[in-house]
Amino acid sequence: MTKRITIEPISRIEGHGKITIHLDGEGHVASSEFHVTQIRGFEKFTEGRPFYEMPGITARICGICPISHLLASAKACDAIMAVRIPPAARKLRELVHCAQMVQSHALSFFYLSAPDLLLGMNSDPATRNVMGVIADHPELARDGIELRKFGLHIVEGLAQERVHPSWIVPGGVETPLAPQVRDHILSELPSARAITERTMRFFKGALDNYKEEISVFGSFPTMYAGLVDGKGNLQFYDGNLRFRGASGEIIEDQIAAEDYKQWIGEASLRESYLKAPYFIPQGFPGGVYRVGPLGRLNAAGACGTPAADAEFREFHERFGAVAHSAFLYHYARLIEITHALEKIEMLLNDPHILDTHVRATAGVNALEGVGMIEAPRGTLIHHYKVNEEGAITWANLIVATGHNNLAIGRSVQQVAAHYVDGTKLNEGMLNHVSAVVRAYDPCLSCSTHADGSLAMRIRLLDAEGRLLDEVAN
Repeated sequence: MTKRITIEPISRIEGHGKITIHLDGEGHVASSEFHVTQIRGFEKFTEGRPFYEMPGITARICGICPISHLLASAKACDAIMAVRIPPAARKLRELVHCAQMVQSHALSFFYLSAPDLLLGMNSDPATRNVMGVIADHPELARDGIELRKFGLHIVEGLAQERVHPSWIVPGGVETPLAPQVRDHILSELPSARAITERTMRFFKGALDNYKEEISVFGSFPTMYAGLVDGKGNLQFYDGNLRFRGASGEIIEDQIAAEDYKQWIGEASLRESYLKAPYFIPQGFPGGVYRVGPLGRLNAAGACGTPAADAEFREFHERFGAVAHSAFLYHYARLIEITHALEKIEMLLNDPHILDTHVRATAGVNALEGVGMIEAPRGTLIHHYKVNEEGAITWANLIVATGHNNLAIGRSVQQVAAHYVDGTKLNEGMLNHVSAVVRAYDPCLSCSTHADGSLAMRIRLLDAEGRLLDEVAN
């Protein structure tokens, strides 16, 4: 008789999801499914709204990465207006985006994944949480709080709000950077960099404790994608999309935002409300690729800043030209924090960042616009169509976690097959399965809708909970 294990909810992630593991008659893992169980529908209910409202509306998709949606949406609106935003506005957008990278990566590493990394994946679940980290590793927990606070202080200093700010607008930003805000951020930078360096030393020193996890946590060859500049350096805000193959070859390069539909298709899965993007030339489901910190470090040739480049080289010397283990997303986040802090310093020391011309204005000059950036979790695409009056007639969002959907499902299967023994279950086995999902740092609230038929399952249970009948579409 086959059995089914359900992990619901997956803890310490943003949003709602579950995992189903199917066991064969001998208790071995036969198959597994990763389910995103919430549906948002933002694309549909924005139809009819003025395009210039889209940044503020779509930012409400997520309370963790609203800056990412604001920027991708604003870039799509820039394209509809057919304007080139002022240079100071571009620098300020990149500055706030780097701050978003710092605070979001700090949240993932210190708050969501640190309980597994510091306390052990088989430790008592009652204390395997952020409070347990504070009790056992107070200095590291304090560093996490301070680093995230640093990123949020930059957002607040620029936009006057920490969450869902209205400062990023079509055509640029609302207000210029005040000199005293710049000076304050610069004064706090050394502390943030010291925290990052300490954490990097700790993590690299602990990697040998996780050889098994590195070998089976989503450790399989895929393609990788991320934004790069003309030299192949990592880009967060600007740049074009690059796909790199599993063996290190560049498959496609310099894909502009408006051309994404030639390369990225979207499928729907029966078991999830989250769409499943795939690389069109390799078809579905074979065209699996990964985005996010690991995807970006595999796609790029370098970071483009000194300290991050040194870490980038060490990372690839240790794990190969293309690193395939999803466990290494944790490592990649720390490298990206290092890069973001260096970019923040470079931007703040540019005298033109204090220029007061920070917004271009225009009406509808194009009936379609696409914005593409690198959110903390990976490539984020906003695509809008409008009528002559500027009302949204169609919208499509491909969120970072969506790009990773197929890879997360394969990773869950790999980890479950390695750790789960249906004849002698324990909580630690199942936590390993959840931990591989956390490695990707999914943002399931951003999984805006399913493309096509929606997964639905109706189950009839008797009074004792036995399954009598089941219908699925």
